[in-house]
Amino acid sequence: MTINVPDDILKQAGVTERDLLIELACRLFDAEKLVKADAARLCGLDRPAFENELHKRRLPLYHTSLEDYELDRAGKKAG
Repeated sequence: MTINVPDDILKQAGVTERDLLIELACRLFDAEKLVKADAARLCGLDRPAFENELHKRRLPLYHTSLEDYELDRAGKKAG
């Protein structure tokens, strides 16, 4: 699939195609639409570089569910 973004829109937003792809991947991860590995792959970054992009945007590096929290409090492991 190809998505075409007009150059004038990129210029108006002050981003490059690569910047836009990284932003999209970060937001999809934050919305829990993609797992971290797939989001990193989408924008062509390795895990540490992708986590750095998340950090720059003040987005969480991990998503923890209530079940995970309760298991941690009970001293148990998920799975």
